[in-house]
Amino acid sequence: MSEYQQFINSISADVIEENIRVSEPISNHTFTKLGGEADLFITPSSFAEIQSVLKQAKKFNIPVTILGSGSNVIVRDGGIRGITLCLTKFNQISIKNDVITAQSGASIIDVSNFALEHERTGLEFACGIPGSVGGALYMNAGAYGGQISDVLEKARVMTRDGEILTLSKEDLHLGYRKSIFMNRDYVILEAEFQLNRGEYKMIKQDMDEFTNARKSKQPLEYPSCGSVFKRPPGYYAGKLIQDCKLQGFRVGGAEVSKKHAGFIVNIDQATSKDYIDLINIIKGTVKKNFDINLETEVIIMGEES
Repeated sequence: MSEYQQFINSISADVIEENIRVSEPISNHTFTKLGGEADLFITPSSFAEIQSVLKQAKKFNIPVTILGSGSNVIVRDGGIRGITLCLTKFNQISIKNDVITAQSGASIIDVSNFALEHERTGLEFACGIPGSVGGALYMNAGAYGGQISDVLEKARVMTRDGEILTLSKEDLHLGYRKSIFMNRDYVILEAEFQLNRGEYKMIKQDMDEFTNARKSKQPLEYPSCGSVFKRPPGYYAGKLIQDCKLQGFRVGGAEVSKKHAGFIVNIDQATSKDYIDLINIIKGTVKKNFDINLETEVIIMGEES
């Protein structure tokens, strides 16, 4: 009996069978439509299921990779070994007074719309960020002058030993596209956002403006991983790439967007290797022309093919 089958048998009493898939194409779960297969792809629907997976994975020494909505990741063509724990079934959103609690798999766009419906202001900036709450916390996502750290109150996480902790915003060390989650193996379970009461019409007006700006400037018609590079101090990555005359430059099926140079789009059955090779060409060209080192914002994971 294989190690993976032993693992599956060990969690069979705790994890719903339909939540476990073997050799699942990751390309079905990423915004880029890229990525090889996950050995085991598990979509738990309760905290107890997560605890069981983590406990048994530790016992069998099987690595665990956490995946949210797959919006800001590139999974290599060789896929992901071990277990990919996808949290998209954790998508509940609730409100009490001025605090919205959202599970990590909920879309941050849905949370922004939920705030609008309840006339709470503070999350307007997130109305077009394509990702999960967990991913937004991991990256301290932001747009249009706002970021998650502006409104986050606390987060609940699970350690790889299955212990549930409540962490304050200060505990998370949130900065520009960074957080404690990049250095700790926590599983993000849910977040609390402290908002203010507002007027529906004004909140909606701001959200509509942000949505229209996003539609006019970003290449939403193609699969992509969103903004690829962090903003260098004093510069904009997209402008630097544009000034290098790289818009429209292609590697295989991956292209520097003609609409926004900060995006790489999958225009013709691109591979992850196409994406990564193009990222490296962009970095090298910007370094050569401007002596600026671009850092990727997108998370690259998985194995080479």
